[in-house]
Amino acid sequence: MVSAATPEISFLIPAYNADDTLGECLASLQQQTRSNWQAVVVDDGSTDRSWEVLEAIARADSRILPARQPNAGAAAARNHAARLAAAPLLCMLDADDWLDPTFIESMQPVAEDASPPVLAFCAYRRVAPDGRMMPMEQAPILTGDAAKREFSSFCALAIHTVVFPKSLFEHLGGMDETLQTGEEWDLWLRMAFAGAEFRRVDKCLAFYRMKAGSLSGDPFKLVRDAVAVTTKAEALRGQHGLSAEGSQTGWMTPGLSQLRMLSWAISARLSPTTDVAALAALVPEIPDAAGNESFLVDVIMHGLRTGLLTDRPGDLIDALDKWQPAFLSLIRLIEQHSFPGTGRKIIEIACWQLSAANPLRSFTLGNIQVVSVELGALFRISKAEQADTLIMHAFSDGQHVGTFVGPIWGDLSIRAQIRLIMHEMQAEEHLQMPPTLVYISSWTKEALRGYRAFGGLIIKSGRRRGRLERLLVRVGRSALLATAPGDKQDNDARLSEILRDFEHRLAPRFRNSPEPRSEKRKQTAPTQSEEEYWEHIFERPDPWNYISVYEQVKYAQTLSLIPEGIERALELACAEGIFTEKLAPKVGRLTATDISQRAIDRATKRCRDHGNVELRVLDFVKSDVPPEQDLVICSEVLYYMKDKEMLAAVCRKMAAAVKPDGYLITAHAHIRQDEPGRTGFDWGHPFGVETIKRVFAAQAGLALEETIDTELYAIHRFRKGAVADPALRIEAHGAPLDADVAKHIICGPAGIGREAAWKTEVTTSVPILMYHRIAEDGPAALRRFRTPPEIFRKQMQFLRRQGYYSVTAQNLANLLRSGKPIQGRPVMLSFDDAYLDFQTNAYPILAENDFSADVFVVTDKVGGRSDWDSAHGEPAPLMSWSHIQELHQKGISFGSHLASHTPASAMDNEALLAEAMLSRDALQSRLGAPVESIALPYGGTDFRVPGILALAGYSVGFTTRPAKATFSDNFFALPRFEVRGDRPLEAFPELIGLPGVFIG
Repeated sequence: MVSAATPEISFLIPAYNADDTLGECLASLQQQTRSNWQAVVVDDGSTDRSWEVLEAIARADSRILPARQPNAGAAAARNHAARLAAAPLLCMLDADDWLDPTFIESMQPVAEDASPPVLAFCAYRRVAPDGRMMPMEQAPILTGDAAKREFSSFCALAIHTVVFPKSLFEHLGGMDETLQTGEEWDLWLRMAFAGAEFRRVDKCLAFYRMKAGSLSGDPFKLVRDAVAVTTKAEALRGQHGLSAEGSQTGWMTPGLSQLRMLSWAISARLSPTTDVAALAALVPEIPDAAGNESFLVDVIMHGLRTGLLTDRPGDLIDALDKWQPAFLSLIRLIEQHSFPGTGRKIIEIACWQLSAANPLRSFTLGNIQVVSVELGALFRISKAEQADTLIMHAFSDGQHVGTFVGPIWGDLSIRAQIRLIMHEMQAEEHLQMPPTLVYISSWTKEALRGYRAFGGLIIKSGRRRGRLERLLVRVGRSALLATAPGDKQDNDARLSEILRDFEHRLAPRFRNSPEPRSEKRKQTAPTQSEEEYWEHIFERPDPWNYISVYEQVKYAQTLSLIPEGIERALELACAEGIFTEKLAPKVGRLTATDISQRAIDRATKRCRDHGNVELRVLDFVKSDVPPEQDLVICSEVLYYMKDKEMLAAVCRKMAAAVKPDGYLITAHAHIRQDEPGRTGFDWGHPFGVETIKRVFAAQAGLALEETIDTELYAIHRFRKGAVADPALRIEAHGAPLDADVAKHIICGPAGIGREAAWKTEVTTSVPILMYHRIAEDGPAALRRFRTPPEIFRKQMQFLRRQGYYSVTAQNLANLLRSGKPIQGRPVMLSFDDAYLDFQTNAYPILAENDFSADVFVVTDKVGGRSDWDSAHGEPAPLMSWSHIQELHQKGISFGSHLASHTPASAMDNEALLAEAMLSRDALQSRLGAPVESIALPYGGTDFRVPGILALAGYSVGFTTRPAKATFSDNFFALPRFEVRGDRPLEAFPELIGLPGVFIG
């Protein structure tokens, strides 16, 4: 008899009618490289020879402790065994499974009966009844809170892959005997929340025999017990105060966890008698599965491979008839409770996985038809009745040469297949030219059509020979397409018929559409002098909008600094005399000068009623400044000096012109280049008011006496003489600001200018931001889709401060198609649905920050309300066509958001094509300009959608996938970052890719 000292690990083994496997299970323990173990085997009321087999083995090996109990279930048997176990470490082993000889050697040193307790776990393999080994299944890493998250969702560990302390098992009260399945899952869950540490051993040391009739084979018990465990998990999460809010936490909702088990049970336990609806009734609430399609496909595929005992995904194609009915029933169930199109996405992903595993196989699953063709042996392929989506793989001599994914309209004749190969896959070089008389005749016709092109190329030169060769190839391909067999029922003919039917429903095409708007500057000869430059500036009156509130407030503040009793005053750079007219009554005599004769002529007319005013042309940089002045005023001109040396020279002249005890007043803007740490203008001047103040303060005899400082400019009064402490007045600037002024302002601390970023940075990716409403009020349930105007203003100011410039959808598409690095920091700003608050709230803020935007319009709802939001409260008003046309003229771009706001993935092929075409046509007819962009409602897209949008005339489309747009993206599925109104302002920099940068 084999015997051992006190064991270091005890195996808990329930046995119920296991006389055919129990010996092999115990033999795997007897073959361990370490012998100091114990096996407590509990016969759970077997009716076969299990007890006799057990007694015979135990008689020869004292390490095996036999025990019996009336049938009470596996959990009760394991609890019984644990009470008899003598070792500090435990492992649960079923009577039909076995372990690798190095299991104890590898696992025992890792597990610890310590504080906190440590569990060791390893990988395992399923073994088919015929002995085939299935792929290894490795559990995830379960450090930290990962164990709590994983076990709250599913059983991440097979029962016999874990070694754990007996003290922990006893502390938790053992296994839950009310569970018939998943009792180990429940135990791992409670151990995780008890603070146990899970350590992975990266070896495959356990084997699971797949055996018909086991408890885990009953899908009803699997789902019922999964609901019980996940419900307990949610309660434990709440008790421990662990937040499951937000997609980034990693926590899965109980509903999704239960749907996971439901999907796996239906897939793994395929049976013609399985009642999917009855199984689903066990789940308290089927969740919306949108966004989890790939995850569910992985679960379903794992279940199918487990249930069908296949070890390669491609093998599932052979068994399609066995599992497709239950699979489609499950998909219909999910679709009933999910966002429209969710079921379609699951089918698409499943088909893609199956096809990728074996691209030579053709099959149809649901609405997806997968076709594999050999270019040397093309034949007609009938369209499957239910198919609306095609995946076509093309091979040439066994080599994969291309794949087409898109809508299918009719049968795939040889002609239709050739067109897809030539035009969609760009694989025409693999097609063979048939040496037939029909082909030669067609080739001749195609060549005659292009005879002029031939005539220009039949010249011996390298470049032209290359062009000739390409033309010959195109003629040959066209001839091949013309001679290939086709018919009225094939894909191309059916599509042509559909398109012809739609054409007569469209509005008359716009004619003589204007060129894309741009600010075209008049071509002028290079200026030869400063005088000519300023004469050009004053070609139109009031070039800087002097009568604006902003300028008038600045004038009033400047006037408030003028002391009483000024006899002689000099105003330099008086422009058209608007301030001159206000200054004249406050002084005895006023000389006002400007470099521009045009400006002086207008100022003379304006001030003709003021007899104390003399106006004359003067270039104060080159000429002397009239001396002996009681007051000199010079505003908004000194930053035009080309450098600080010129500035210093001019300031000396001005200071010299001031009499003792006289005054000098100057007003200039804060310039970002001069003061990068504060709000200011990005005019590009080399300096601003701060430098001008310092230079004046350095002049002999001048002292700063009083300052009015605003956010955007400062007004300084200097005195030629002794001054006490200078006074400072903080005041507001005039508001509202004109857009032409506001768009040059950069708010907040230091960032980077657009010009600097353009010169120093290039990028290969572009963030596209997606907004909906810019408003304060609305239904609480729609809070995420509503950004308050002041928050939006701070976001735009942030982008402006960080050097971003806006690109339109079409600009972006062109930049990405070029494949060349993009200068500076581009960003695209997009707004879905065309809410009225875009016009009232968003556009003014965009304009004041020098940004444009793309707005995507639901064309059938223009001028109405967002009825798609009606389930959540009062729908918001949408812009009218007049609003849209007005904003279009101001530079806002418009694209389609379809006609009805229906998800694209919820429409059939013809309905989607019709809506996409009619929506685009409505926009073009109203705007009188091409429309080539579309954003899909809810981001709903699928395999068909890009091809249908291209047929409808679009060239670029946007979804809601969160990522930056790159050169490799599908132009009909460009990603966008949603800017959520329920997120803090501080989340915006991270969204744009600048985490932690100040936003305000």
